[in-house]
Order: sequence, then C-alpha cells, then structure tokens
Amino acid sequence: MTKRTLSRRSRTTLALLATGGVTATLVAASIGPASAEVAETSHPKPTVVLVHGAFADSSSWNGVIKELKRDGYPVVAAANPLRGLSSDAAYIKDVLAGIKGPVVLAGHSYGGMVISNAATGNKNVKALVYVAAFAPDKGESALDLAGKFRGSTLGEALHPVPWTQPDGTKGADLYIQADKFGHQFAADVPRGTTDLMSVTQRPVTQAALAEDSAEPAWKTIPSWNLVATQDLNIPAKAQAFMAERAGSHTVEVKASHAASVSRPDKVTDLIEEAARTVR
Repeated sequence: MTKRTLSRRSRTTLALLATGGVTATLVAASIGPASAEVAETSHPKPTVVLVHGAFADSSSWNGVIKELKRDGYPVVAAANPLRGLSSDAAYIKDVLAGIKGPVVLAGHSYGGMVISNAATGNKNVKALVYVAAFAPDKGESALDLAGKFRGSTLGEALHPVPWTQPDGTKGADLYIQADKFGHQFAADVPRGTTDLMSVTQRPVTQAALAEDSAEPAWKTIPSWNLVATQDLNIPAKAQAFMAERAGSHTVEVKASHAASVSRPDKVTDLIEEAARTVR
C-alpha cells in the first residue's frame, strides 16, 4: 500500500468522522430545543392584550410590555380606534378572535369601556384588568361615569376639533390642550415625557364618550382593578365604585391617570396576578 493510498484513506476517515460529528451536533441541536419547547408549552402563559384609552396610544403601555415580556408573557398592544364604543369594541373583538389560547384583557381609561364590551361572549378571555379605567354597567357611558363623583377636571382641559364622519355628518374630536396635558393626564410623569405624550395623543370622539355600554363582560369574567388615587380624569371614588360593583380584586396606587406610564411595576404586578389564575 502506497503512502498516497494511506493519505487518501486518512483524509476519507477524517471526513467521515467530521461529517458524523456535524450530524451528531445537528441531531443534538434539533432534540434540545424540541424538548425545551415541549416543556415550555406544556403550561403556556396566557396572552396579555392591552387596550389603551383616550388621549394615548399603544406606546403608553411600553413600560408594562417590557416587564411582561421579561417574565415570559406573550403581549399584544392593540390600537384602539377611539371612534365609537360599539365600533371600537367590534374591532378589539376581531383582534381577540385572531389569538389562540387564553387571554388576559387589560384596558386603561376609556379602554375599560371597550374591553367590557369586546370580551362579552368570548370564552378565551379569562380575566379582565382595569387600569384607572371605566368599568360600565349596561346603559352607562363614559361621560355618565366621569361625572358620577366630584373631582374630574377633564372637561375644562379639552379642546374639540370638528371633523367630518364617513357618512358626511359632523362630529368632534377631543384633545387635551397641550399646556394642560401634563397636569391633567400625567402629573407624576417627567415633563420631557409628557411633552411627547401631548404631541402624540390620540383624540377620542365626543360620540364615543357619550355612547352607552351594552351588557358588560365583567358580570361573567373575573376582574382586577387598579384605582389611581391622584387621577384627575376619572375620580378615584368613581373607580372604586366601579371596582366594588364588579367584585374586582382591587389595589389602590398613588398615581395619576397615566398609571401605566408612571407605575408600570404596579400595573404589571396586577396583570400578572390575574394571569396566574388562568388554567
């Protein structure tokens, strides 16, 4: 046998060993994640769906989203249209229909009106979380509930802007005046942040705030409620009244109306408390 033959055989053996090693590595890699995936999905965490309210957008949940994702929760921050209660609820209902498995549905401010209507009849929604939010009964509007107790100064801070609706009729978009936004909406949030929030605020139609709720989901779905004690939009007494009526698991937090921005830790704690009850 020549040296050339030995050399060629050696190279072939090394190639086979290398190929075998790569194959073994690939097999091990494919088995490892698959086993981990089975372990992780044997008791999957519910998806948390976050619905912002008036004068805000989905970025108002950013601090909460960061903490939820860190703790392994799937999160969807829905873009609430803020055009009308029934149409907004129908939109969120469609968002929910596209999510598989159990859902914890959270709403801030007017978003509470929306989740109360959107979750009705949806068997996948296992818990509702209200964050400085409206939790209406049938036939109640956001305007009704905001004025039920003294303490809201929102009306005098609003700036209405006329707009033409798709059917040609006139409506009004409501904004918080820029120079009043920080104090009214987010007094415990740094000025640099509230300046940005003021510019990016999403208006709500006057009609949406005046529209009556249908039968609310909190009558059949367990609820949790964060009462913001320094709220100038929805008085804390109104929030506490709605929470007690709904039989919610309730916490009080020293926070402005923008509790999801100023106290994302407390908001996350409450959402995760609700999520831990989901089986």
